[in-house]
Amino acid sequence: MSASTIPLWEVLDSARSGEELPGEAASVFVDASGSSLNELCHAAAQIRDMGKGKTVTFSPKVFIPLTRLCRDFCSYCTFRQDPGEAGERLYMTPEEVLEVAQAGQRLGCTEALFTLGERPEARYPEAKEWLAIRGYRTTLEYLTAMCKLVVEETSLLPHANPGTMSRQEMAALRPYNPSMGLMLESTSPRLYEEGGPHEFAPSKRPRVRLRTIEIAGELGVPFTTGLLIGIGETRMERIDALLAIRKLHAAHGHIQEVIIQNFRAKPDTPMKDAPDATSDELLWTVAVARLILGQDMNIQVPPNLNSDDYQAYIGAGINDWGGVSPLTIDYVNPEAPWPGLAQLRERTGAEGHELRPRLPIYPEYFLETDRYLDPSLTAQVESLADHKGYVKGGIQRYAGQ
Repeated sequence: MSASTIPLWEVLDSARSGEELPGEAASVFVDASGSSLNELCHAAAQIRDMGKGKTVTFSPKVFIPLTRLCRDFCSYCTFRQDPGEAGERLYMTPEEVLEVAQAGQRLGCTEALFTLGERPEARYPEAKEWLAIRGYRTTLEYLTAMCKLVVEETSLLPHANPGTMSRQEMAALRPYNPSMGLMLESTSPRLYEEGGPHEFAPSKRPRVRLRTIEIAGELGVPFTTGLLIGIGETRMERIDALLAIRKLHAAHGHIQEVIIQNFRAKPDTPMKDAPDATSDELLWTVAVARLILGQDMNIQVPPNLNSDDYQAYIGAGINDWGGVSPLTIDYVNPEAPWPGLAQLRERTGAEGHELRPRLPIYPEYFLETDRYLDPSLTAQVESLADHKGYVKGGIQRYAGQ
């Protein structure tokens, strides 16, 4: 039977039974809308409940934008700066990094999210000089030192998102990062053609991003990846990206979380007039991600990018809200404030789920296994975790909860 003639109900029944959907079967989802979209979401939520129960997690974090210099130019990004825009603040200093981390620790945070531009020293001599004066050859060397500083001086656990990495670079970061991340965004080659959003962003080539995710698997690094939807890709191209993620996870078992992030247009970018990804497109992608990736995958939607209706995505199969900070803004999306924990808890509860804080490494990647967590971090992780692997003390540890 060809994909076009497989009934939707038959594919959904296969997914509910735990069967791995072949790519040609997943293509039946492409045209889902209206009542058929509701069917996708209902099935995805059932599958989520089989694997994750009624718990939805979040990671209490601080956001540390180590540098906003970047060699890439993406058509939707306001995070990157060139040296003229950054002025004297080309990189955060060790003192600034530690100040943010210590403030987060006092507020009960457990994650230090390091987000930074891609290899700025490859484009800007100013970046190379700043690093050299301080004894570093590359931004990734400096990142490693700052992650080490946070581990040694605070109880926070770093989660590094530095872009593409070599095996040597990732191995150097591993002793100070219980998990790392890199958004795949898309596997569509059309997006880096002339006029596409990734035309001037060499690190966004799917091949190099997939290789970084593969290296993480080979090194046993728990890894976060995901899709950015609404930047010009088709639904079938999203399915292709999810299948690529599933293939890597099947080989190494290391992809701890998949983020489904919706594009939001920003002023002063080449895509400022592009339409935002719609709620239906986000619902569709979340549901299809759950159907393709199965009951055990952790799937996240950022609540600050969907402030009006983020609770709706629980009904499409998510089980995580990602990092939420009581201290720092989302520097990648500064126009989108984090929800307060009281609201997050209330809306999650209204959908019949319990909100629980987690570490930047999910419980299944350190409880009853020593395959993934570097031994140097075991004691620190265990000191923060309860017997189920969530943050010790639960949500009650946070002020006002």
